[in-house]
This record gives sequence, structure tokens and C-alpha cells, in this order.
Amino acid sequence: MLSRIIVGLLVCQLTLSVFAQQPGSQQQKPEPQPSPQQTVPADDDNDVVKITTNLVQVDPVITDKDGKVVTDLSADEVEILEDGKPQKITHFSFVSLDPGPRPAPKQPTDKNALPVPSVRLRPEDVRRTIAIVVDDLGTSFSDIYVARQAIKKFLDQQMQPGDLVAIVRTGGGMGALQQFTSDKRQLYAALERVKFNPRNRTVGLFDSPGSNPLAIAGQATTEANDPDRGRSDDLDEMREDLFTVGTLGAVNYVIRGLRELPGRKSVVLISGGFALTRINDAGRNYRVEDAKDRLIDLANRASVVIYAIDAAGLETLNLTAADGPVPIGEVGGHLSDLRGKSFNKQGGLKELAEATGGFAIVNNNDLSGGIRRALDDQNSYYLIGYRPDESTFQPVRGGRPFHKITVRVKRPGKFTVRLRKGFFGLPEETRNQVASTPGQLLMHALMSPFGSSGVNVRLTALFLSDPKLGATMRALLHIKTSDLTFTEEAGGWHQAVINLVTVTFGDNGIVVDSQSNTHTLRLKNTAYENAIKHGVTYSFLVPIKKPGAYQLRTAIRDDASNRVGSASQFVEVPDLNKKRLTLSGIVSHGIKTKQYQPAAVDSLNPNGAAEGDDDPLSNAAARQFQRDMVVEYGFAIYNAKLDKTSGKPQLVLQVRLFREGKAVFVGDEIPFDAANQADLKRLTTNGAIQLGSQMEPGDYVLQVVVTDLLRNDKSRIATQWIDFEIVN
Repeated sequence: MLSRIIVGLLVCQLTLSVFAQQPGSQQQKPEPQPSPQQTVPADDDNDVVKITTNLVQVDPVITDKDGKVVTDLSADEVEILEDGKPQKITHFSFVSLDPGPRPAPKQPTDKNALPVPSVRLRPEDVRRTIAIVVDDLGTSFSDIYVARQAIKKFLDQQMQPGDLVAIVRTGGGMGALQQFTSDKRQLYAALERVKFNPRNRTVGLFDSPGSNPLAIAGQATTEANDPDRGRSDDLDEMREDLFTVGTLGAVNYVIRGLRELPGRKSVVLISGGFALTRINDAGRNYRVEDAKDRLIDLANRASVVIYAIDAAGLETLNLTAADGPVPIGEVGGHLSDLRGKSFNKQGGLKELAEATGGFAIVNNNDLSGGIRRALDDQNSYYLIGYRPDESTFQPVRGGRPFHKITVRVKRPGKFTVRLRKGFFGLPEETRNQVASTPGQLLMHALMSPFGSSGVNVRLTALFLSDPKLGATMRALLHIKTSDLTFTEEAGGWHQAVINLVTVTFGDNGIVVDSQSNTHTLRLKNTAYENAIKHGVTYSFLVPIKKPGAYQLRTAIRDDASNRVGSASQFVEVPDLNKKRLTLSGIVSHGIKTKQYQPAAVDSLNPNGAAEGDDDPLSNAAARQFQRDMVVEYGFAIYNAKLDKTSGKPQLVLQVRLFREGKAVFVGDEIPFDAANQADLKRLTTNGAIQLGSQMEPGDYVLQVVVTDLLRNDKSRIATQWIDFEIVN
């Protein structure tokens, strides 16, 4: 039984017979000891910053003269003021989220330095929520490269367990919320999209004197002798303003996504800088200032701290080859302009960061160190609250006044307080809109990084390569039917109506495919009893036009009760034409003590399901197994190199089991038997692993590692993994 292929599973649930029998497959049995559980202090209220009619609560960071965080202040040693008026402190506490010493990164030569599967986070597991926003609307070509290297170092060495991270471009797709993940595969894919944007504010009509033909000729180009210059300057100024508003708008969108996430959040904005305020011929730049004020207010209400990093690093501010010829008489003025622009763009970064309780890192070439410093700053802060006066939220002349917040330390000594500057007089109960309509409920569930559990759903999505269809994404959605509301009808019929939405996002957050349907489940007798007991499985193909990284997200709403459930999965679709060793997705199911085939349906009408007492803990879509069960798995291997003499591949297979990011079982390396393979370009294999009787319930990851002994290049080793849950 353990050496047979999962033919029944794949034919019924995938309708693609891509796997064949692998005579060399073996059953391996791990008996891992229970792993220590990571304890996180309970927090019943994830809102760090509150602005309500009953409570204003802020989160200052207080440091001493040496820059070290002060951790032992009491409420009597601190004073908080609103618009200069002292307030009575009603809430005071110190919060520490320090994860402790970081593990040293493994050396690349270490055999164990294979990719470690990411842990799927629950809301209570999140310690830091981080959005790294690359302002490609205002960053030069060379600075983008440096930013990419710094972000890669963060992912390789600095990202910690419990970090929920997104990498977003200001000029890219606006799908911010769905990009928050703990899966490094998804983050590396997003990093690949961080490239120089030729349409940004650093490319103007006359960026340098060398671009003006009159300057090249050595003629003074003033507005008096060149009327077109004045118009060009106005156009460049307007263009820069629009791009600045675009940057602020993109950060605004990211913060709106962060608002739904738990805990204290941070945005690390890597940018070439921008001027937030400027005096021009028409007076103050209200378009930019309004976008800035709205962004700061939103960040403060969403408990988001902005840290700004100048991607240009330390600039010389002298003439370079890029400036082109500059007339001798204009050198001094040109250098003055360069320094003025640098000061203004850094000033914009500083103002945005300091107004939200963060800081700006400028004139520093260590961008990676800047990211680390910004994120370490999130680990310790105070929560200070007071009850506001009724006048705080009363409109003045039809508008809402801005209230300035100040925190002072009364203890003797020199202290620095970094704090959000204030808030507009509008309470959260007025601003917040709770999702209430069916469409809003579905969209809220669809976008959440954690999923909704009103209706229990499990999603399995995997990449396959079919000789006829080519690259394909197959999805299996298991729905716990007992969570739905059925109405009884005449003749013993039972009916439930559900709304199902499925969206596929590209690695830049842009929707590449979406489907929305209403389905009616009408069942009776045994079909109804089986559906309530085991649920139903919905199988469908997802259109894939080109290789890349995709997120498949699905949400379901019970029409009668408005309960909503959702799930998501990340899938990489590789380019097989590059001839790299590649693995398909993994299909797995559970077996108890006797052989059986789990019921499956290719639509939401389960009338075609097989009769019998089928165990739901065998379902390939649900991926929920019990201790002592045998988990059988199968996958395909593409682009294995063939021996010139025998015409056969030489592969070694290994299976590893992880819990909470730590290996709890490492199987033996098993040679791959290439006999009976119908297509040497698409090798198929299967194996089985028996779960130990002492394994703790919870989330696990099964990883397969394939090594091509005939290769010496970077694609010598390929890995793939799938997560599952052990339940009682």
C-alpha cells in the first residue's frame, strides 16, 4: 500500500494523471519529541494608538543622552500635554517586543543551509508588521540597486520569526494588504520587481545644465533671455509635485492596509527624497501639504511609525560628469542649487518620519544597517493615555482642528522623546467604517493576510506542467459544509446558498484573474449527511499566461448567516524553458489502517461524491491528519539532466519535516529509480511518511529535496514544500 502511486487521489481530485509508480519509494517514520512552544505575552487589545471620545493613547519612545531606551519610567515621572495643556494620565505602561539575540546566519557552505520553509502566522503570533516601501517614483537608477541589496540582506539575515512583511513599490500595483506575508519565497519574488522606474520625478525636462543647448553653448539661460525656460521650470515643478503626491498616496494606501493588522506597525520608506512644502509663485503648495497631513493623521491613527531612509546615502554635492558643462559664472549658483535641493528632499523625509514617531536616516551609505536600526526601534515603547475634553472633537468653523501632543520627562537628566505630533479632532468611531454589505465582507476576508474563519475553508494550490496544457495551476478548495446554513425543504431536501470569490494576484499586487459566483447546494439523504460530515471539495484550474509568482486567494460567504471564510496560497510558476531543475507542487493525503479513496467533486454540487464512510482526514485539499497516520505524497520533477551513456537521470531524494521553522525529522537520502517513466522530461515520484504517535497537534511543513548528481550549477538542488496540520 505504501509503495503504490496515489492514482485514485490524483484522478479524482486533480483530473491530471501526472504521477506514475515509483518502485523505490519508502515509508519513513519520524518520532519527534514535542518542541518547546514560543510564548508571546497575551494582548487582548491590538490597537496601540487610540483616538476616541473617551481615550487618546499614544506610543512614545523615550531614550537617554546615550540613545538607549529608558524602560523604568513611572506615570508620575511623565507629563502629557494636548495643545500645551497638561492632561491627567489614565493609562500608562511600557511594552517590550524584543525577540532576544538573533541567530547567526548559516554559512552558504553548510549542507543544512537549504531553504527553510516559512511558518504560516496567526494574528496572535505576529510580533512586528513591516512594510518596506521602495519609492521608485523618486529614486535614481544606481540607488535602486543599493536598495535592493539592502532589502535582500534584511530577508537573508534580519527577518525574524513573527515578522509579517510586505515589499511594495510606490509606482507598482496598489495591492498592498494582500502582499503581507511571512513567506520568504513571496518576498523574494516581490523584491525581483523592485527595479528602476524610468518614469519618475528624478527625470525632468532640464535635470542638468548639460541638457539645455544654450548652457552647452556657454550662454546664460535666464528667464529674461529664454522665455521657454520659465515655462519649463513651471512644468518640472508641477511634475515633481504630482510625483510627490503619488508617493504619498502610495504610502497612504499601504497604511490603510496596515490599519487592519495587529500590533504596532512600521513603514520603512526608502526614497530619493522629496520636498513636502515649498513656497512658489502661487503661495504654499496646498496639494502636497494636504496629502502629507492626511498621511500623517492616518499613520498616527493606524499605529504606524514611518522610518525614512535616503537611498542616495552620503552625497558629495559637487560637480560630476552627469552635470554636463556648466558655465564658469554659474558654477557657484549650480552648487548652491544642488545643496538646496538635497536639503529640501531630506527635509521631506525627516518631517514625514518625525511626525509619526519615527526618524529619518540620511547621509548614510549603510542602507541595510538603516533598516535594522529602524526595525529595532519598534521593540520598546510606552503606552500613555488620557481622557480628552469634549472640545477636542468639536468642529471649529466647519473644520476639524489639529491637536498637538507633547510628552515631557520630569525625571532629572537629559531625555529625548520621539512621539507622534498629534491628530485631527475626529474620533475613530466616526472615521472607521465596519464592513457590513456582502461585498465588503467578502473583500475584507479576501484581503486579510490571516484569513477569516466564519466558514472553515482550506486551499491547496500547486503548479503542474502538462504536455498539452503547459504550465498550469490546479486549485483544490475544501469547504466545511457544517459551517453553512441549510434550510429544510419539502421532500427531505436541504439547501444552502454561498457566494464564492477567487482572485489571482501577480507578484506586484495586480489582479491577473478573478471569478465571482453564487452557488446553491441542494442535497438530500445520504449526500446531505456525507456533506455535513466530510465537507465538499471544489476543484478548478487557474489560467496562467506566463511564469512568475502568484497569490491565489479565495473567500466564501454563507448567504443566510453572512459568515465568511477565506484562505490563500502562494505559488511560483517557473520558466521550464530555462532548463533548471524544478519540482511541481506536492499533493498529499492521509491513510489510516485501511485503504480508501476520499470523495471529491469537481464542482460545488457534491451529488457525484462516492458513497461510504469516507474520512475527511484523508482529503488532499484539507491537509489535516492525525497522529500515527501515513501521509502519502507525490510530485513531479522537471528538467533533470540525463546521463550521456545510459540516458537516465541520477537523482537523490530526501524528505524533511518542520514545526515552527525547526526541523523535527530529516529522512535518509534515497536514490531515484527512473524505471517505468513515460516521459523523462517529466519524472514522477511518490513517497510516504508515518506521523509519530507523540507528535504535538499543530502546523507542520513537509519539504522534499531533490539533488541532481549530474549537475554542478546553481540548480543542482531543487526543493518544494507543503504545509499541513496535525489534529486530534
